[in-house]
Amino acid sequence: MAVDLDRDLVPDGLWEIAAPLIPPFKPRRQGGGTAPVADRKVFCAIVYALTTSCAWRRLPPCFGVSPATAHRRFAAWTRAGFWRRLHNEVLNRLGAVGAIDWSAALVDSASVRAKKGGQLVGPNPVDRGKPGAKLHILTDAQGLPLVTAVSAANTHDSLALKPLVAALPAVRSRRGPRRRRPAKLRADKGYDYPEIRRWLRNRNITPKIARRGIESSERLGRYRWKVERSMSWLFNYRRLTIRYERKSRYFAAFLSLAATLICYKRLVKLAT
Repeated sequence: MAVDLDRDLVPDGLWEIAAPLIPPFKPRRQGGGTAPVADRKVFCAIVYALTTSCAWRRLPPCFGVSPATAHRRFAAWTRAGFWRRLHNEVLNRLGAVGAIDWSAALVDSASVRAKKGGQLVGPNPVDRGKPGAKLHILTDAQGLPLVTAVSAANTHDSLALKPLVAALPAVRSRRGPRRRRPAKLRADKGYDYPEIRRWLRNRNITPKIARRGIESSERLGRYRWKVERSMSWLFNYRRLTIRYERKSRYFAAFLSLAATLICYKRLVKLAT
C-alpha cells in the first residue's frame, strides 16, 4: 500500500527527471545522527505535504521518513535551488516536443491568508487588512505555468510583471535555439501602465493589456480564462490555499513544485 502511494505521488517518470537533480546527501562532519533516508521517500513526503496541507509533524509513518528529516531535507533542497531546476527540466521536455505555446503569455495573481506572518507578508486589501501573501503566475498561451513568484498581499500586481518576465527560463525548442520570449503578453487593467508597455516593447513583446476606462475586461476574458484555470489547478494543492510558512522561500518552493506537477501531467498526457 505504501509503495502504491509513493508511485501515485511521485510516478516513475517524474522520479527519473528529479533524481539526477537532487543535491547529494551530506553526512555530519562529526558523524553520528540518524541514518540517511532514500531521496524518493523524502520527495513523496514533500509532495504529500503539498497536496494535503499536512503539517510536518503529522506526516504518516508509511513514508518511513521522520517529520524532522522531511523538513530538513526540504529546506536543504530549497536552498540548493532544486525546485526551480526541476520545473525548468520539465519545461525543457515539454518544449522539446513543441508543447509550449509561445504565441502569448498570460499573467495573473491571487491572494491567500498567512497564518503565521513572516517574510513577504502584508495586509490583504481584499481580506479586511488581515495578513496575507500573493501568488503570481506567468503561463504560456494555453495556461501552462512557466514562472511563479510570491509577494506580500499588499504588493501591486504591476510590480511583479517585470520580475516574472525576466525570470522566464530559456526553454528547449523542437527545432532551433531555446526560447524565452513570448510574442505577446496578455494582462488585465491592473497592469495598465505606460512604463510597463514600453518595457515590454523594448523586449519585442507586444503588450495586450486592457486599458483602464477604455476597454472592457470581458474582451480579454477570451484568453484569460486559461490562466485563471491554471490558478485553480494550483489551489488544488491545499498547501497553497493558506500560507503557514514564515520564510517566503519555502512557500515559493511549494508553489514551484505545484507548477512542476501541473506541467508534468501535461507531459504525461502528451505521451499517452
